[in-house]
Amino acid sequence: MAYTFSGGDVALDLIGTVQARRTEARDLLDTPASLASWTVAAGLVDTLPAVDEQGLADTIELRETMYRLALARETPPGYADPDREALNRLAAGEPVRVALTSDGLVERTGDLAAVLAEIARSAVTLFGGPDADRIRECEAPLCTRLYVDTSRRGSRRWCDMRRCGNRAKAAAFRARHRDEPEPADA
Repeated sequence: MAYTFSGGDVALDLIGTVQARRTEARDLLDTPASLASWTVAAGLVDTLPAVDEQGLADTIELRETMYRLALARETPPGYADPDREALNRLAAGEPVRVALTSDGLVERTGDLAAVLAEIARSAVTLFGGPDADRIRECEAPLCTRLYVDTSRRGSRRWCDMRRCGNRAKAAAFRARHRDEPEPADA
């Protein structure tokens, strides 16, 4: 499975593992094995952690809690206490362990609980920090990914220019050229 990491934060990348939330939702983390491979692809750990059905359910619960929190920051009354408390509880967990190897590389090890704690800490820092106001939802019609808009003017429209942005620009190009009259033969 090829995962996309265009959110600008691992918490938003986990949220993005559900595609097309409002239409035909597709969950990329549908098995314990897919979750284990996502943790490595996300760069959270270097080797696949053991993941069972309960670990998958806990991850999905964290993902949906973060999704609600990401959306709640824009609507009063803001962050719901149960979601905020659940996120804080997970963020207090033991972190992924990092070590410098003899060949000068970083080695990341930990179980799924440590991975979830890392993601929760990232979400706390994002939702409570200066970038919280830069969280956007992709403007592509079928995409529901969230991302941190790091553009200078804060005008980024798509989660990923290579996917959603390119599709939108190609569709606009086709629409403009569909309405142009055919050139006259000379």
